[in-house]
Amino acid sequence: MTSYAHILKPLHLGFTTIKNRVVMGSMHTGLEDRFYNYPKLAAYFGERAKGGVGLIITGGISPNRQGWLLPAGGTMNSLADIPHHRLVTHAVHKHGGKILMQILHAGRYGYQPFIVSASPIKSPISPFKPRQMSEKNILDTIEDYARCSELAKKAGYDGIEIMGSEGYLLNQFLSRHVNQREDRWGGAIENRMRFAIEIVKAIREKVGEKFIISFRLSMLDLVHDGNTMQEVIIVAKALEKVGVTLLNTGIGWHEARVPTIVTSVPRAAFVDYTAYVKQHVTIPVIASNRINMPDVAENILATGKADMIQMARPLLADAFWVTKVATNRVDEINTCIACNQACLDHTFKNQRATCLVNPRAAYETELTYIKTKKPKKIAVVGGGVAGMSAATVAASRGHQVTLFEASHDVGGQFNLAKVVPGKEEFHETIRYFKVQIEKTGVDLRLNTRVNREQLEREGFDEVIVATGVIPRQLKIQGSDAPQVLSYAEVLKGASVGHKVAVIGAGGIGFDVSEFLLRPEHQPQPQPLAQWQREWGIDPMPDYITEGGLVPTELEPPVRQIYLLQRKTSPLGVGLGKTSGWVHRAQLKKHAVRMMRGVQYKAVTNEGLWIELDGHDQLLRVDTIVVCAGQESVKDIMPKEDENTLAHYHIIGGAKLAAELDAKRAIREGAELAAKL
Repeated sequence: MTSYAHILKPLHLGFTTIKNRVVMGSMHTGLEDRFYNYPKLAAYFGERAKGGVGLIITGGISPNRQGWLLPAGGTMNSLADIPHHRLVTHAVHKHGGKILMQILHAGRYGYQPFIVSASPIKSPISPFKPRQMSEKNILDTIEDYARCSELAKKAGYDGIEIMGSEGYLLNQFLSRHVNQREDRWGGAIENRMRFAIEIVKAIREKVGEKFIISFRLSMLDLVHDGNTMQEVIIVAKALEKVGVTLLNTGIGWHEARVPTIVTSVPRAAFVDYTAYVKQHVTIPVIASNRINMPDVAENILATGKADMIQMARPLLADAFWVTKVATNRVDEINTCIACNQACLDHTFKNQRATCLVNPRAAYETELTYIKTKKPKKIAVVGGGVAGMSAATVAASRGHQVTLFEASHDVGGQFNLAKVVPGKEEFHETIRYFKVQIEKTGVDLRLNTRVNREQLEREGFDEVIVATGVIPRQLKIQGSDAPQVLSYAEVLKGASVGHKVAVIGAGGIGFDVSEFLLRPEHQPQPQPLAQWQREWGIDPMPDYITEGGLVPTELEPPVRQIYLLQRKTSPLGVGLGKTSGWVHRAQLKKHAVRMMRGVQYKAVTNEGLWIELDGHDQLLRVDTIVVCAGQESVKDIMPKEDENTLAHYHIIGGAKLAAELDAKRAIREGAELAAKL
């Protein structure tokens, strides 16, 4: 028996039943936009249906050309579109799941020249200025939504979801942030919501009663001139009245300057807003955002805060999340760490979305782990994420795998990352791999530093070198002084003074700076109330402020920090597209002085001498932390002309030490192990 009865309880909708309370939320993979990728898309959704997900929602499909998110984006407005979508619906229905097609009109968020919106106000995230929609344009678009829904039904979908949040077109009409119209589609909330209401009515008329209509409603805009909770309730009640089956939660616009899904956001940070809306409607309500593990989901459902739980990225990370919950294998869940590096960052760079911790996501037909017919004896040297990925995949395929780790524990650089404020989820990845090492039968040898002679003596067929990196040292006068520390020493607990210079402003430099800003007494992860104060979020679920924004309340910084880089480009430009701004904002709010174009001259008892704009100056600091890159550890690799009994392969940081790229490391380990 499982202790997650609420998660696994069916949801009866009258005309149909969803087998459990887990919703795979919409996430654009890039496969939706080209018909020839639909077999891959079907495999991707089919894997999650096989893994037990009750209800799946596709990535956004546009009802017309004006609504494209990208040029020639995925559209459903022709009978010719149906056969491709039937591949998807069949793949899900085969495993007893249900699937909705999300209809998304990008409005002013579109990256194409045909964009339209409620008012001609340019978005900060698109280079194009929208045209204001005319009365005829609005009425035609309503019909396009209805036609799109009718085609979705013909394609075998169990329903549709209308995207009305995250700042897309319907959200643009609903909120004063964009809607400055003075006709019947603007002004009071009753007029601003008219577009959405008329769309639902038109769809319901086309598809009949026995078809799911989900509406993803922005319950907290987090932008200036956004809606109040009272206005959100008015819209929710009106949507229920005109025939919406499910009410889904949207939080924040894409342009909002408040993080909503990155790893530093506390788990289930926004569920109280969903719970408040649920009190005012009778249709099922879906909670979302930063819910990634069963105990959190079960508590939300058990306490009546929501009727279903939406997870998108967690089901990229582990397609079998539900099955593992149902069979008491929660410790085997590959947990989403909310890094965004391979999913949303890829989407916003027009690349196929996948997952850092699960490289098979959206690559189900290309990265396959087939049982081997010729088991080999394989050594993996290095227990970081690259090595653990290679070892566990190879062992799962039937190879005899020995994993050598020089230190007392596996995890490698993730053991450093997990102590950075907001990166506590990295603990989960290490836990997952440890369980997989045990389950797949990998022979783990800790505290074991091996050399090539030992590997040759033990008779391995294949050796995978995943020995990782070491911090690059600073090479200037005085760099061997005791006040000069590597980032590894700092993250492992070395004593640091009150005034600090951090050398190197890549991802590690930002992480170390955030680590040094944290008060020692602050519990980790950061308490929700403190996080809300820091980002200026109205904590009351019945907020009266527009958009739910209030003035920020910051604790004074515990250290004076200088973050320095040699490059003249702005600091942090290489950070993730969807999360980098959060890190930059954090340092700016806490008065970190960021300096670029810096030349490092010498370390003295007085501090760090630098050259800036042609002038020497002294930074009077107590500690200098070096985050100036890493060097690969690859001594064990044979030279090209050396003869060895085993075949040698190199992956991860040992292969390339660039910015501790865990996404590349895990994928390289999995891909190599899949081929051996």
